[in-house]
Amino acid sequence: MGERIGEKMSTWRFPGVLQRIGVCYLVAGLIWLKTTRRAQIAITAALLFGYWILSTVVPVPGSGLLGAATLDRPSETLAAWLDRAVFGAHVWSQSKTWDPEGLLSTLPAIATVFLGIFAGELIGSRKPLSERLSELFAWGVGWTIAGAVWGWFFPINKNLWTSSFTLFTAGLGALVLGLCIWMIEVRGWKGKWTTPFIVFGVNPILAYVGAGLMAKLIYSIIRVPWNGGTISLQAAIYQTAFLSWLPPKAASLAFAISFVLVWLAILWPLWKKGVYVKV
Repeated sequence: MGERIGEKMSTWRFPGVLQRIGVCYLVAGLIWLKTTRRAQIAITAALLFGYWILSTVVPVPGSGLLGAATLDRPSETLAAWLDRAVFGAHVWSQSKTWDPEGLLSTLPAIATVFLGIFAGELIGSRKPLSERLSELFAWGVGWTIAGAVWGWFFPINKNLWTSSFTLFTAGLGALVLGLCIWMIEVRGWKGKWTTPFIVFGVNPILAYVGAGLMAKLIYSIIRVPWNGGTISLQAAIYQTAFLSWLPPKAASLAFAISFVLVWLAILWPLWKKGVYVKV
């Protein structure tokens, strides 16, 4: 037993989504407290352009290839080399040679936080609502277009968290947020349709961590008898409750929606009682 635990610990993953969120919030928060808006904009630009240069122009140690030639091969990028050099085997188990939440790609992730800060400060300002919405939509269109154009040279890639991905997704987020504010605050389209979003919004960490743990349990840990052998609980549910009467793509979508609804049912009574899990 001790040997098995030791073997697992030797490959425990150090980076991760929550770890990245914590690091990015800490760094961006400290910079926000100590700098001016102009400096924050300059830092955001430096993070995006600096990551672009590091990822495309700098030769990758070992292979000598320029980063631009490795962008379609995540395990051969400069970011992957750095992750292996620092973390060794303690990276994402599904890749083994690189990590989507690694060190180098944390730089543009910090820029993502700053773009969110800029949008949040705008929304919370004392400008008239119409002016705030106009600016938010303008930023959304500008960031989306800039990210799409940048994607021609530095492809939009979530796993590498490319600078184009940062701008493109921030732009789409600003547009969706602006649309929601317009629908609810300007048009007054309030009603029960907003409640599920509130339920998830007040307990996002619990929803994320809990859903991840549940997925781990039903996808790999809990196994059930099946045709003389065993399969994961998820596979059994998927095949009996969904694939038995739906085509594969529709069955997959139905399972995903059902998983979300299960967590809505879990979080609903907590929301009703005002129980919010915070870090």
